[in-house]
Amino acid sequence: MPNTPVSSRIQYGLFWLLAAAIGLGTSACGGGSSTATAATPTVTPTVTTLNSSLSSPWSMAVLPSGELLITQKSGSLLRVSANGANTTPISGILSVNDSGQGGLLGLALDPDFATAPWVYWAYSEPGSGAEAGLVGTAVARGRLVGNALLDVAVLFRQQPKTTGTGHFGSRLVFARDKSLFITLGERQKFSPAQDLAQTLGKVVRIARDGSIPADNPALGNTARPGIWSLGHRNPQGAALHPDTGELWVSEHGPQGGDEINIARAGANYGWPVKSYGCNYGDPVGDACRIGGGVHAPTYVEPLTYWVPTSVAPAGLLFYTGNLIPQWKGNLFSGSLAGQALWRMTVSPNAVLTREALLTDRKERFRDVAQAQDGSILLLTDSGKLLRLAP
Repeated sequence: MPNTPVSSRIQYGLFWLLAAAIGLGTSACGGGSSTATAATPTVTPTVTTLNSSLSSPWSMAVLPSGELLITQKSGSLLRVSANGANTTPISGILSVNDSGQGGLLGLALDPDFATAPWVYWAYSEPGSGAEAGLVGTAVARGRLVGNALLDVAVLFRQQPKTTGTGHFGSRLVFARDKSLFITLGERQKFSPAQDLAQTLGKVVRIARDGSIPADNPALGNTARPGIWSLGHRNPQGAALHPDTGELWVSEHGPQGGDEINIARAGANYGWPVKSYGCNYGDPVGDACRIGGGVHAPTYVEPLTYWVPTSVAPAGLLFYTGNLIPQWKGNLFSGSLAGQALWRMTVSPNAVLTREALLTDRKERFRDVAQAQDGSILLLTDSGKLLRLAP
């Protein structure tokens, strides 16, 4: 993604005024816009560094004990104390292809973890045999016993494996019915995102044992098993709306055009046919928007999108805690190129306002989670675990 930050409220206000001047209003079909009203600041959080010695952390999950599990891109899983001071390696992780954007990535705990302590992880799996030299997103699970993962098995493999080291997606979210959503990038191959015979550029839904739920959308005899939605570019954030239970995802656009979407069964989000972003190398502006930008009526409009440059959203959280009551129900997204934590007010079907936080820290925020005490935890590409509290 480009490294130009779109992070300060001042910059955002300028984009809002520019967008209003050129008529970038609300998208069709109930979709959002790039000009969502700037959120009124409600809290100035205190930021505490709990750990600054992590190595390219990518995802985290909060254990019932309050401890954390944290994936590191190179292929290691750590148990981290709630205060961040102590780290212990967890054995049993399968080999990963740590190259480019690939490695050990998404992480989730079984919904019944207290009695069935399965840990699920997404990773870039190197190919073997006829697939030697290729790589693809895979999902595995293992039972956490002490500091080891036992009974490890691969549940899902993206099809097909491909060349290249980008766009793995790899966020994992359990639905209310305990099925598992997997976000999958299109591996920088573009058109496979529209091809139902491949799982590139899709959201997939599987059962906890890797089988395919019978109530997945019926997409035709040639569709790969498990596909839930299609037309995604590189969804690196995912979370369930606390009221509706629907899956919300954040996606990297190309040059601009990052999106927030609700991933609904059988829906098509338009990549690479439509995007509010532009192809790399094109001068940014209205004229270069891919397919003219507007997704409707053939494809689903995003709830909100970022132009003219990309913020590269990563990690997604609906805040449900009581420690920061002003933020309850808000949606939070990390940002890589944008070097910010985005706070959004939302309704069940819309993004209403946006505010960029922590822009002064100049960090690439990779993941965001809610601690047991209601504080907000952040992982940065620079190796930090941060805590936000009033």
